[in-house]
Amino acid sequence: MPKITITVNGTVQTHEVEGRTLLVYFLREHCGFKGPHIGCDTSQCGCCTVHLDGRSIKSCTCLAVMADGQEVTTIEGVGSVQQLHPLQKAFNEHHALQCGYCTPGMVMQGIDILRRGRATDHATIRHELEGNLCRCTGYQNIVEAIASCAGTHPDRHSRED
Repeated sequence: MPKITITVNGTVQTHEVEGRTLLVYFLREHCGFKGPHIGCDTSQCGCCTVHLDGRSIKSCTCLAVMADGQEVTTIEGVGSVQQLHPLQKAFNEHHALQCGYCTPGMVMQGIDILRRGRATDHATIRHELEGNLCRCTGYQNIVEAIASCAGTHPDRHSRED
């Protein structure tokens, strides 16, 4: 079995893994990070979204060996209970979560949307969230939370976009 080294949330993690091990299982089972959820195993839901070298990816579509030598950030690495990331705070303020299962992936995707400057309006945010599914919220509050972090006040946009 290959031994791989991945820096996860700033901590170097070296483990032996089977070549077919998906990154999401490496993070959960070998490293103990439970934030990336397993929702579909087909890249449809986005619950497993993490950042690989600063860009969002679905960790159920990436083999762990492909991330060897790279940096991964999970939801556990973007904030803490004492110091929430601004988007985590916005999710709370805008009531952008219900059951919470999709929330780690939504936040990670939202951070990437903001990083790329793609939170210009509600329609663009919705487009950028495609591939991240929420079965509870209806997305409006998620879109508003992301927009609020981009400085685009939600009241400036129609509810239809």
